[in-house]
Amino acid sequence: MNKRAPIGIFDSGVGGTSIWKEIHELLPNEHTLYLADSKHAPYGYKTQEEIITLSIKNTEFLLEHGAKIIVVACNTATTNAISTLRERYSVPFIGIEPAIKPAALKSRSGHIGILATKGTLSSELFHRTSQELTDDITVTEVVGEGLVPLIESGRLESAEMVQLLKKYAQPMLEANIDYLVLGCSHYPYIIPQLKKVLPAHIKIIDSGEAVALQTKVILEEHDLLNDEKRTPDIQFFTNAEVDTLQWLLRDYSGAISVEKREF
Repeated sequence: MNKRAPIGIFDSGVGGTSIWKEIHELLPNEHTLYLADSKHAPYGYKTQEEIITLSIKNTEFLLEHGAKIIVVACNTATTNAISTLRERYSVPFIGIEPAIKPAALKSRSGHIGILATKGTLSSELFHRTSQELTDDITVTEVVGEGLVPLIESGRLESAEMVQLLKKYAQPMLEANIDYLVLGCSHYPYIIPQLKKVLPAHIKIIDSGEAVALQTKVILEEHDLLNDEKRTPDIQFFTNAEVDTLQWLLRDYSGAISVEKREF
């Protein structure tokens, strides 16, 4: 495998760019290829068979474009499809799961909250991981229905967003949580809005930094870290309109390519 080949990343939409940003910050020399399957977002209400089919399609696209490693920057796709992908392809895969472990270890109240999609919370992998890590912790799980479509359309600060977040925060506040785990790669983009509806003592945790660190570890293990010192090629593909994707990437100062592509 070519060290200079790109890191491939896919998500059910634009949310996985929160993961891309962490990876790019940690590994600035790496070429990256991001695939946003926004046309089929959200994955959270699809069957496992549908999620696997979409994940295979996304993987094939990235492999056709030369990806040396694939980051499944979608909690629902990870919990429902990554085992199938690993069995089917020889390229290394990095998954993303809710950061339950650090929240459970740090919680002083013994109560944590998890905001995620239905597809993640109902998956076998999530339940197995959650049970292993929360023996002495009370977990309040909340399905963030409607959040992904609002984020996909760029309505982060809309009245609908505020209304939904207040609704979803209520059962967690009643449970006296002190840590909120974000179980969807879209959700880091609404951390500012979450902070407005949550008390200051509640800490919010997402998985982005951990995923970036694991990506670096796996690249090192396979001797695939790019040692070339030049401006990386950064490409984004979406099968929906490019507006939201461009807006979320507006602070990036380098040259990037954002292209609408049917897939």
